[in-house]
Amino acid sequence: MEHIRTPKLEKVRFLDRSSGHRKSSVGTLYLSATHTIFVENNPETRKETWVLHSMLSSVERLPPSPTGSQLILRCKDFRVFQILVQQERDCQDVHASLVRLSRPERYEELHCLSFNPNVNKEQREESWSFVDIQDDYRRMGVPNNLWVATPANSEYRVCDTYPSELFVPRSATPSVIVGSARFRSRGRFPVLSYFHQDTLACVCRCSQPLSGFSGRSVEDEAMLQAVMKSNPSSEFIYVVDTRPKLNAIANRAAGKGYENEDHYTNIKLQFIGIENIHVMRSSQQKIIDVGEIHSPSMTDFLWGLESSGWLKHIKAVLDAGIFISKAVADEGVSVLVHCSDGWDRTAQACSVASVLLDPFYRTIRGLMVLIERDWISFGHKFTHRYSHLDGDPKEVSPVMDQFLECVWQLSEQFPCAFEFNERFLIAVHTHVYSCQYGNFLGNSQKERRDLRLCERTHSVWPHLWSNRAEFTNPLYQNELSQNHRVLRPNSSPYCFKLWRSLYHRAQKPTPPPQCPADFLLAVKDETKQLEEELTNHQERISALTGRPVLMEKVEVRRRMRTDLLRHSGPDPPTSQPANHKTDLHGPTLSLPLIGLDHDDLESGVADLSSRSSSGGDDGKDPELE
Repeated sequence: MEHIRTPKLEKVRFLDRSSGHRKSSVGTLYLSATHTIFVENNPETRKETWVLHSMLSSVERLPPSPTGSQLILRCKDFRVFQILVQQERDCQDVHASLVRLSRPERYEELHCLSFNPNVNKEQREESWSFVDIQDDYRRMGVPNNLWVATPANSEYRVCDTYPSELFVPRSATPSVIVGSARFRSRGRFPVLSYFHQDTLACVCRCSQPLSGFSGRSVEDEAMLQAVMKSNPSSEFIYVVDTRPKLNAIANRAAGKGYENEDHYTNIKLQFIGIENIHVMRSSQQKIIDVGEIHSPSMTDFLWGLESSGWLKHIKAVLDAGIFISKAVADEGVSVLVHCSDGWDRTAQACSVASVLLDPFYRTIRGLMVLIERDWISFGHKFTHRYSHLDGDPKEVSPVMDQFLECVWQLSEQFPCAFEFNERFLIAVHTHVYSCQYGNFLGNSQKERRDLRLCERTHSVWPHLWSNRAEFTNPLYQNELSQNHRVLRPNSSPYCFKLWRSLYHRAQKPTPPPQCPADFLLAVKDETKQLEEELTNHQERISALTGRPVLMEKVEVRRRMRTDLLRHSGPDPPTSQPANHKTDLHGPTLSLPLIGLDHDDLESGVADLSSRSSSGGDDGKDPELE
């Protein structure tokens, strides 16, 4: 609170540009230790807007104008707010306060350490065991006669950025593990990430070797040999270096580099070409800048999208996952993945491959487990990458954003294969940055333990799980995912889209049209409500007449939904049989969604597209333009 110069301001004009409105509201602005709060003066609505200070990426003060002084608040989830203050001195005080409050210097200043939901101590402790990584390994069939748990990293003795519980090949001795760790950057030696029970192939991860131009390690070579032997059906392993080859070669001058195939005779080296964190940070900023253009032409938009290179980078990450999944599932060959230090591009490639390989990670709970394992547990640098504390801006990069976008791109190609919808991905994205929960703080498991986050903060996963009805995809086909276990996406350039629901917040759009999945979910909810009303009426009639009410059962023709399951574009098929009419908008809908056949679903989606809102400009606010 000592950083707040002006805790309250009256007669402030406020505009949420991500809401689609062009007119500002007049009200009162409050500054607390964790939030900026705007309350409208309108006595009928008294709408409140809360903005977490940890979500602010920048606070810009514009030159004074005759109408007052203006602040632009840009958020890490791409929302943009405008604040117009009458007095220049007040504007200066609010600006100075927000700049300091949005750049905490210590963990104790973060919202998660003061956030106190209505749960007791036991519930908080249980929330941290909601996701169990070891249970996921048991689901994979690990440990087994090929892979075993190692105590080598107990108390983080070998690698302080790895978790304490690790799985290694059964034939890897302690001396081999320690020697390999000494030859790998940051001590991040090869360990198991994912085990494929059908082929016995695995996905392992590590960091780059400290090879330089001619260095080698007998223990590290033995470690890779042990990884190969853990898969009885293969005589070699792929080593996937996710960096561009030129970058890897440049690292050799600093005593690092990549595996020499003359020394590692049992490997096939594959470079993928994912750019470094600095290129990704610049690329995302360019895609945000495109949205900041006032009324851009189609040429401006397409040029900005192309020059940002963002979709090219998304394709590179997805291509890495596709290569790994094909090697494991089709060839039955184990894969060792690394980049430089093994906590950015390595996490992206391993987790995307897991989503492609295993239907479990396409469920709500499964994606939580995957993020907990490949990102949180294996030492992704959340504090640095997402600017949780004031630090070096060159360490900031949208690494997690890219993984979530890869999952979204896959869900667009396979709309029936994912239990969750894009709201769930956006919610995860928001909490990565919000610092409201303790999951995404710190740079390693050891650092979180030292901070005692499990004792002082709450876990986000039970919160998201309790709201899973909002995050459920109504098109999800569990049996389809189980029958087609491995996803085989098309990574041609034309298959990639701009994630409008995430990035349109920085634009000034009309409200986006409702997507088919949202519409079907609304129909499902309405159907459930009508069924409950019907049951109540039946009970009342039965009570009045003294005899049970027999309702005639309506038989609905069911057909295979092959066209819908096969479709992978943004616009669903709109074919409709003759004499088939279903009013999905009327209040008399009496058929539950589960009873609809393929043509019913198609007609509902087609009807939606014909009724989508076109929106309109409800008038600009001259004071904030």
